[in-house]
Amino acid sequence: MEEILEILEKDGRATPEEIAKMLKKKPQEIKSAIKKYEKEGVILKYKAVVNRDLVRNEDAGLRALIEVNIIPQKDAGFDKIAERIYSFPEVSSCYLISGTYDLLVIVEGKNIHTVSSFVAEKLSCLENVRGTTTHFLLKKYKEDGVILKHKEENKRIAISY
Repeated sequence: MEEILEILEKDGRATPEEIAKMLKKKPQEIKSAIKKYEKEGVILKYKAVVNRDLVRNEDAGLRALIEVNIIPQKDAGFDKIAERIYSFPEVSSCYLISGTYDLLVIVEGKNIHTVSSFVAEKLSCLENVRGTTTHFLLKKYKEDGVILKHKEENKRIAISY
């Protein structure tokens, strides 16, 4: 039944009838499997990938990737401090990673000032945080396997001699 999950990851709008046709199974069997996945927490959410560059919204906000160096807690490891960090409403994602840093935290804010305030006033001052490095997302080319390209109008001024 993992084929169902693969199909839904690529297209969350695929109906049980469409999936059943692809997998040569009965729609009711697919519906039951999906309900089971949702109940067990395997499927947590259905999501649309939005190309924000095409939505001309001045309040679109800013996204930052923050690498966080932490001191693991005795008997809790990284989990307790990670839970504290991902509980902040500004945090959209939090990952334990290998390499120089321990966590990768994705934060969303209205502008550079709200993100920098979050880092300075909430994240960096946490007891087990040893250091952070913040990277601001300037442009997205591909997200969740979807290429976000679109034709931009040429905004250069034509020069003739």
